Amino acid sequence: MSNTSRPAAKISLFPITAGIWHNEKEGRSFYTVNFQRCYKDEKGHWKYCENFGLSDLLLLAKVADLAHTEIYKLRGAERETEASEE
Repeated sequence: MSNTSRPAAKISLFPITAGIWHNEKEGRSFYTVNFQRCYKDEKGHWKYCENFGLSDLLLLAKVADLAHTEIYKLRGAERETEASEE
């Protein structure tokens, strides 16, 4: 994996966030996505989890759709950079 310290992009519609990660393996570039939901615990501290309830699913789908679009933009920018370097 090429850049494990920071995501290439983030999509956030409270309380759900998608982290888009750029990876490289065997000379091949690809993206992966992880999803989180934030919430406050009983003491008022922010917590993060990767579990989603029924009421989260439509928003999760919207965040996934936006992440999909963002990955296509990132891939397009990569192709433009590669073409200009040639």
